Amino acid sequence: MRILGIDPGLQRTGFGVVEAQGQRLAYVASGTICTAEAPRGDLPLRLKLIFEGVREVVQRYQPAQASVEIVFVNVNPQSTLLLGQARGAALAALVAGGLPVAEYTALQMKKAVVGHGLANKSQVQEMVRRLLALPTQPGRDAADALGLAISHAHAGASFAALASAAALQRRPHAQYRKGRTY
Repeated sequence: MRILGIDPGLQRTGFGVVEAQGQRLAYVASGTICTAEAPRGDLPLRLKLIFEGVREVVQRYQPAQASVEIVFVNVNPQSTLLLGQARGAALAALVAGGLPVAEYTALQMKKAVVGHGLANKSQVQEMVRRLLALPTQPGRDAADALGLAISHAHAGASFAALASAAALQRRPHAQYRKGRTY
C-alpha cells in the first residue's frame, strides 16, 4: 500500500511517500511544496499553490491513503489560523483526489518514529533516514511528512481493526429525553 504523508505549512509543505508491505517500508519520494514565489501578503495565492502542489503529488505517485499532521495551537493565534488554512488547502486537495485521510499529532508521529514525543527535528530526520535506509537525511519538512506516512503504515492497520471490531454506539445519556439533553 502506498501512503502519502503531508506536513502542512504556509511557506513550506512537506510531503513524503512510502510503500508499505506488511511491516516492510520502502521509500518512494519526498520533497517540499514551496510558496516563496507568491508575494508574502497574498494568502489566496499561497493556498492555491499548496492545493495544486498536493494535487500534483497525488497524481504523480498515486497513493492509496494519506496522513496529515494535526495543527497545534501556537502562542500566536494568527499563526495558528494561517497554518490551519494551509492545512485546509492540503486536506481539500487530498479529499478531491479521493484519498482517505488519517490525522496524527506531532507528538504521535514522534512517538511512533523516534520513540518519544519530545524528539527534536534532527532526531526525526535521523530515524526516518534509518527506517527507510536513505543515503542522507531528508529535509526537515520532508522528514516530518515521511514520519507521518510511517506512523500511518504502522498504526493505520491497528486503528482500522479497532474500528471494525467495535462499532461506535450512541450513548443513551447523550440523546434527547423528554425535551431535555443530557
